[in-house]
Amino acid sequence: MKAICDRFVPSKCSSSSTSEKRDISSPTSLVSDSASSDNKSNLTLCSDVVASSSPVSQLCREASTSGHNPVCTTHSSWTVILKTASMASGAIRRFQDRVLGPSRTGISSSTSEIWLLGVCYKISEGESSEEADAGRVLAAFRQDFSSLILMTYRRGFEPIGDTTYTSDVNWGCMLRSGQMLFAQALLFQRLGRSWRKKDSEPADEKYLEILELFGDTEASAFSIHNLILAGESYGLAAGSWVGPYAVCRSWESLARKNKEETDDKHKSFSMAVHIVSGSEDGERGGAPILCIEDVTKTCLEFSEGETEWPPILLLVPLVLGLDRVNPRYIPSLIATFTFPQSLGILGGKPGASTYIVGVQEDKGFYLDPHDVQQVVTVKKENQDVDTSSYHCK
Repeated sequence: MKAICDRFVPSKCSSSSTSEKRDISSPTSLVSDSASSDNKSNLTLCSDVVASSSPVSQLCREASTSGHNPVCTTHSSWTVILKTASMASGAIRRFQDRVLGPSRTGISSSTSEIWLLGVCYKISEGESSEEADAGRVLAAFRQDFSSLILMTYRRGFEPIGDTTYTSDVNWGCMLRSGQMLFAQALLFQRLGRSWRKKDSEPADEKYLEILELFGDTEASAFSIHNLILAGESYGLAAGSWVGPYAVCRSWESLARKNKEETDDKHKSFSMAVHIVSGSEDGERGGAPILCIEDVTKTCLEFSEGETEWPPILLLVPLVLGLDRVNPRYIPSLIATFTFPQSLGILGGKPGASTYIVGVQEDKGFYLDPHDVQQVVTVKKENQDVDTSSYHCK
């Protein structure tokens, strides 16, 4: 991967907290999209960098690797971003109800643009040819959404550690949401943002290799088994629900452990992980502080001094609000989905995590880990394996 210091974009995220914290962690991936696009469609998609007016984001440069004609404008300040993303109070309430609440619906009939992890799908209004264009755009959106990796509750796996747990039903949703985010980061890094799953073709070996890393066995580097083991010092345990901060730190530990225990040729996770928080332990609240010197240190340690900017994953655990997310943060949360480096938001409501991947007006698109499925064994050598349980139609 090439150095990505020229694609450095900070992001915000939110969560709410009561005595039982309602947390949302919004991670942003700074991975390069070096894979070439094989999409020959003339759909009106865009993936422009949205730059902030803060000193940190002055490092940003426009970095669109898409071959499509852009239909969304690249903005140069947070003022423009918030103006574009701002909503009426009623819409904000509906956004909270639909994203943080239990309701689940399909794609609406709205013609407003859809943002899905940094890619804009512009739905045209009108008749005849414009309607046909809108249909193609929606079809492209569906293909993009269904290509995202879904991790859900599984049953029938080998016991976790010394416990008798052979399923994570009712307690593993935050761990599965974290797996989705990390798997998506690897997918974007190795195959590019333009990659799409094609049922009519043999599965890509790199794609199968990524799924194999998240298998439900200790032999898989990023299994729920190994994540719990790496996060014991942060309170992770089989049978217990945990919040985003503990999950972020656990993933940081697991990625570091994987790097230390494998040689360069067999590294499973080839990007640095940096936690952005407002205090040393991240639990005392406060605004997150993104310090270039700290990020550079993380990168140098990861690359062992070989390069200043290897690919890096930024995780930003936050608590914003009491019984619910403070409405004033909603526009900023929505704006993060326009970043081409965006990897979405982990969270939802207490005890029920989801992986939020996109927005359209006051609606949120998310992947739900709460479906129960039987364990599936994926090996990169077996291109005929059924991976449909790792995707949502």
